[in-house]
Amino acid sequence: MSDILIIDDDDELRGLLADFMLAEGYRVCTASSAEEGIAILEREPIGLLLLDLMLPGIDGFAACSAVRERRDIPIIMLSARGDEESKLTGYRLGADDYMDKPVSVPILLAKVKALLNRSGKNAESGRVLRSGAITLDTEKRLVCKNGQPCEIRGKMYDLLLYMMENPGRLLYKEELYDAVWGDAFVEQSTLNVHIRWLRERLEEAPESPKLIKTVWRKGYIFGEDH
Repeated sequence: MSDILIIDDDDELRGLLADFMLAEGYRVCTASSAEEGIAILEREPIGLLLLDLMLPGIDGFAACSAVRERRDIPIIMLSARGDEESKLTGYRLGADDYMDKPVSVPILLAKVKALLNRSGKNAESGRVLRSGAITLDTEKRLVCKNGQPCEIRGKMYDLLLYMMENPGRLLYKEELYDAVWGDAFVEQSTLNVHIRWLRERLEEAPESPKLIKTVWRKGYIFGEDH
């Protein structure tokens, strides 16, 4: 099974989380600082990262950004700071999920399983999807607009991939939650925020979207020809 890296400066919690992951059959690496964890990422085949926000030295936000520059793996941020601004910052920097401490271990395990399943399904190669000026290369996990790379990673990429695979069709919110996040533990505002970020990166006029249109109280339709 995939290797999991846990970066947390709390020795007791780090050990506890490692024990639970090991009991589920995962291989586990641990680090007490971002610097140590990034060094592990450089040499180990890590499949998912559990990342504490409040770390000595480089904090979790900076670590998340640094990891995203190196690897496109699922990242779950763990923090006692449960305010909306912190969560949005984590998502903006590329985190796939954000859990408040103290964490519920059963929910964390469910999220880990869902994210690993999702990343495995998306690890395909050899397809380039196109919609107008937008291209998505599944082998490189790269999105371009008018030939220029866009900063679209993590769950933003997964969401766009699913929509580009289903152009012109009403995609209900529940369908998108299930297809992209793969579990029932995602906050309802998460989808709206990711849609907004995609529009900011892809639409000519995000306030009047033509590529990702909202169907009131139902979901979204992707594509310029509907």
